[in-house]
Amino acid sequence: MDQRDRSRADVIPITTAPSAPPVGAATGTVTAPAPAVPRPTRPIGHGRVGVVLVSHSLGLADAVRALTLALAESDDPAPVTSTGGSLGDGPGASAVLVAAAARRVDQGHGVAVLCDLEDAVQTVLALLSQADEHGLPFPVRFADAPFVEGAVAAVATATAGGDLAAVLDAAEETGRRPKR
Repeated sequence: MDQRDRSRADVIPITTAPSAPPVGAATGTVTAPAPAVPRPTRPIGHGRVGVVLVSHSLGLADAVRALTLALAESDDPAPVTSTGGSLGDGPGASAVLVAAAARRVDQGHGVAVLCDLEDAVQTVLALLSQADEHGLPFPVRFADAPFVEGAVAAVATATAGGDLAAVLDAAEETGRRPKR
């Protein structure tokens, strides 16, 4: 291609150029541009990994959820929910509440579950060992990670579109890094 042919490849007709005046501007009858249609930030139907935060205290779980969403700095964060306490409104962890929370955040790409204390961990592991009987979405995985730091990393990675393995790795990596 010679110099002249290459320059023609970049030519845009003036009537279709982005800077072209609105149709009818010369005659004084300007047509209004079509209203802008909001564009989704990700393709419709494209789900992400969900995150469930399990604490002995619903207040604590809700606070960690709020922190993760604030730090994710996204208008379209990954689905994250918190659950805590027992069915009798006392401290503890309820398999029924955890299963319901996992179903709420499931978008078909997996669910990562993070826990605060050992009793919650044991409840979640027992629940996962009988996932089919409890109607859990597939796959649901336990993240062996610090509760706050792991939750922040998990939600940030899920919000960015990471798959379940990446979300779990991000959460669990926070437990391997020193806090200095």
